[in-house]
Amino acid sequence: MTQGLVLLAAGGTGGHIFPAEALARELVARGRAVALITDRRGGAFGDELGVPVHRIRASSMQRGLRGKVRTGLELAVGTWQARGLLRDLDPVMVVGFGGYPSLPTLFAARRAGIPYVLHEQNAVLGRANRLFAKHATRIATSFEHVALLPDDAAARVVLTGNPTRPAIAGAALVGYPKLTSDGRLNILVVGGSQGAHVFSEIMPAALAHMPENLRRRISIAQQCRADDLPEARAGFARCGVTAELATFFQDMPSRLASAHLVIARAGASTCAELTVAGRPAILVPYPFAMDDHQAANAEQVAASGAAWAIPQRALTPMALATRLETLMTASSGLDKAAEAARALGRPDAAQRLADLVEQVASRATRPIETKTVESLPVEGLERRTILSHAAE
Repeated sequence: MTQGLVLLAAGGTGGHIFPAEALARELVARGRAVALITDRRGGAFGDELGVPVHRIRASSMQRGLRGKVRTGLELAVGTWQARGLLRDLDPVMVVGFGGYPSLPTLFAARRAGIPYVLHEQNAVLGRANRLFAKHATRIATSFEHVALLPDDAAARVVLTGNPTRPAIAGAALVGYPKLTSDGRLNILVVGGSQGAHVFSEIMPAALAHMPENLRRRISIAQQCRADDLPEARAGFARCGVTAELATFFQDMPSRLASAHLVIARAGASTCAELTVAGRPAILVPYPFAMDDHQAANAEQVAASGAAWAIPQRALTPMALATRLETLMTASSGLDKAAEAARALGRPDAAQRLADLVEQVASRATRPIETKTVESLPVEGLERRTILSHAAE
């Protein structure tokens, strides 16, 4: 097989870049040439791997007539740049990871007749991926059921999982720390890259409602916004609860490994890391996420028994206190949730996604054969029934 270049196209945020980097790492290890096209936020992607990074102009949809015109111009320039890069790089295929910066590259690939695979991290097909799903060679998904897929997409969908950071594998190797009847409950609270204001308010107030004998058994490690740190510290001190607060934890994998319970948002990367590590969680979806995709993510993780999903509007101090008290007095619930999380996790997601990409690439490098999408084999990879929006 001729080894052609695989070109990755991803938005510049971590939710898109992390799985792209994981795939790049796996493909490079297999001897495959890889390059990335992203926007100016792409960060230090590829520095360790030696993967070339190309940045193009792109913009998310802005409000108002002027904003829409500006967005259109940015995407037009980005498409012109992407077309030039595709001519120079001559990729055998493209893998799109969503985000508006992936649009110009996927549009250029489609116009050039270059096959492409989409990877969807969430339980709702993202808006960028939605535009190109109808003509994608394959759509790799992270959840068993994905809403808003095209009606005819089932034959092209492959459940690969969402690749996680290599460091999370270390947490997965550590067994779940059993909670004894008089032992400490280690709670890890995270809320995205800058914490979540609601958690800084709710956590101390919830603990204040708990019986003192239970409250004093709780240890908190919580990610907070800088502006929230003083008030949160004061609230935990009034409760007599041991709390370590920071705007960012450098050692997140080790903290995840020692946690009995995680309280978090329900972003795609968070859900993937929790399940790979096998840690139970209380998931509070961000209520303003695009297409409410975090609620869909949380519902699927909760349906497996790996988490408890609580809408932010229902996250009162008393409701959270009641949940924590129940988990501490009947710890078998945590044990069962940890087992369910581990069963749901896909630590081999990067390998499974790379297998799919290699299969598409191997067909694309044969200049004479032209196969329809339906005839393309996906040996060794699972196919699952995907619910379209209409079916729901």
